[in-house]
Amino acid sequence: VGIRDSSTSRGRGDVYKRQVLSGLTVFTGASIAEVVRGGILSVHRGQWEAYRSLGLGEGLGMRRVVLPQALPAILPALTSQYLNLAKNSTLAIAVGYADLYAVSDTSITQTGRAIEGFLLLLISFLLFNLLISGGMTLISRALLGWMKPRSR
Repeated sequence: VGIRDSSTSRGRGDVYKRQVLSGLTVFTGASIAEVVRGGILSVHRGQWEAYRSLGLGEGLGMRRVVLPQALPAILPALTSQYLNLAKNSTLAIAVGYADLYAVSDTSITQTGRAIEGFLLLLISFLLFNLLISGGMTLISRALLGWMKPRSR
């Protein structure tokens, strides 16, 4: 009585981390699915009818006709969703999920330099968001450049 088997017991921190991960996964997955759905539905109905009238299958028509026209509508909103994911994971601190803020808070507590700590935190988040945005810009340019018709 009162003795726990350490191999089967889990701390509250593990439960919180799993809950945070599950919540962020479901929320972000649903948001991204809605972005993709909206992008696909933005393609004019005539384009769908055109590939069907050519005898293309649903998969081939989606890859060759619909998605190239939907990607310009999808990519900017997808970039926003990835940036939101980075920010929402930071909000997970409220339930005990340690991340960049927790490391900064520990540093501030140990050194007593709050302004410098928050400036480093601010610069870190700025660089992280710029990295995500720049990466998505490169992907967008590569995909949209690849889809442009080539003149011979």
